[in-house]
Amino acid sequence: MPHKSPRFPTTYNTLMRSNSKAFMKGMGLSDEEIARPHIAVVHTGGDMSPCNTLLAGQAQHVKTGIYGAGGFGHEIPVVSVSDGLTMAHPGMRFSLISRELIADSVEATMRAHCFDGMVGIGACDKNLPGLMMGMVRVNAPAVFLHGGATLPGRHKGRDITALDAFETIGQMIAGEATEEELYAIMSACIPTGGACAGQFTANTMGMVSEAIGLSPIGLSMIPAVYSARNPILRAAGKLVIDAIDGNGPLPRDIVTRAALENACAVVAATGGSTNAALHIPAIAHEAGIDFDIDAVGEVFARTPLIGNLSPGGKYLARDVYEIGGTGVILAELMRGGYVDGTTLTISGRTLAEELANVPKPDEEVIHTTAKPIAKTGGIVVLKGNLCSDGALLKVAGLKKLVHRGPARVFDGEAACQSAVENLEYKSGDVIIVRGEGPKGAPGMKEMLGITALLYGQGAGSDVALLTDGRFSGASRGLCIGYASPEAAIGGLISLVEDGDIIAIDANPEVATIHLEVDEATLAKRRAAKPVDESRQMGGILEKYAATVRGANKGAVTHSGAVDTTGDIV
Repeated sequence: MPHKSPRFPTTYNTLMRSNSKAFMKGMGLSDEEIARPHIAVVHTGGDMSPCNTLLAGQAQHVKTGIYGAGGFGHEIPVVSVSDGLTMAHPGMRFSLISRELIADSVEATMRAHCFDGMVGIGACDKNLPGLMMGMVRVNAPAVFLHGGATLPGRHKGRDITALDAFETIGQMIAGEATEEELYAIMSACIPTGGACAGQFTANTMGMVSEAIGLSPIGLSMIPAVYSARNPILRAAGKLVIDAIDGNGPLPRDIVTRAALENACAVVAATGGSTNAALHIPAIAHEAGIDFDIDAVGEVFARTPLIGNLSPGGKYLARDVYEIGGTGVILAELMRGGYVDGTTLTISGRTLAEELANVPKPDEEVIHTTAKPIAKTGGIVVLKGNLCSDGALLKVAGLKKLVHRGPARVFDGEAACQSAVENLEYKSGDVIIVRGEGPKGAPGMKEMLGITALLYGQGAGSDVALLTDGRFSGASRGLCIGYASPEAAIGGLISLVEDGDIIAIDANPEVATIHLEVDEATLAKRRAAKPVDESRQMGGILEKYAATVRGANKGAVTHSGAVDTTGDIV
């Protein structure tokens, strides 16, 4: 079906668009170029972090491909917030918020300028889902591209990543590493531009983009500095022109329930980031599909863990690329019946057709489904009276799945961070950090600073950590996050007191978290709890807190998909 160009709406005649042509002339376009399809090349490039430094250059390859296919590309940088640079301080409040800013920027740019299509390029935790959300919301012809990961650093003969720097801080506090060793690791762990090298949030969402079908198969695991990326970037330009010409699908043709389940499967199979359970429902929301944490959890529970990937395992994005890329994982999951190969991809072909010629697993980096690392996926959804709407735990690499101990309660990340830095906790504790949910923070801060300290101090399996905030894709240990309902809206986590016993069983067939306090006691605490007065925060924090929904629904900020056949597109 041919796609109508929205640049010159039928309610306007060509004469009335002469002013637009004048501005294009001002940009140096010829009459022939003005008549071409105009494509927004939206990227998060800039000097704000290593993840973003190479994206503007990648955008030029995309623009070349667009021009060669008969279109004209317009470079459009949008905001990006780095999780790495906002870790363990108040700036982290703006990380998840930036996902919404990016999606909103895509909508505003695409609908205001009436571009015919777009290509989105991102390479940091929140800009990947933000760009995909914007694409699905606008539902114009679009292609998504993950800008790729950095190469791993090297220290004493082993590969290292940014996670090593965080965890070495904890080792220093515990007296097991020196300041000189920390400096050496810090200096070596990010040797090139690109996203973090492990199966943290950025690379998890890169795989998700391929599994859903919004990205070309094979791109996401190519390291950011490899020239092998460039032909695929240029080919993406042709893909979006093909979609405009009626030879390719729109984002909402691609993002179906089956495609979302495929995305969840690749997360579970690789021990990917728990943040994916926020982002996949948010992408679904833009398509008008009700797909919450329970839907995510169902797929996690039925999918085997086959990726031996950091942080739960050993290998990195570069290693996945060297054995054939994300397609190897998807094809193996499809052979095992865990991925639906009939779903549509951006090429216009089915996922099965796209995976027809990929290699089989090497059985070291990626195992077969017949001989998985674990029978169920790397992430579980825990439920119980303490988290009635669910909480998430990455179990990949965990040796201990059952924990029962007394609560050690902190209101906010800063107080907990200080206590952990000073070793003010005991083996067996259940450390609780509350008030850090989407509405409470606001912004849902990430707790890698705390989890890395605990792991570096050797306490990763001796204590549990529960929060209504988030965890980094790099977090490991008995770290339970995204607790819903959050404290700010009266979740039971707001009533926990020091010494209360909490029981956790993360075995997939059980998957429970329970506060062992009787209902009468909880009722007294609830009655005595002061009523929270609304805070006047001003700016974006205030607007976000007023609109954001629960983590179990993806922490989204609007009512969902709208009809895109009207004048707004």
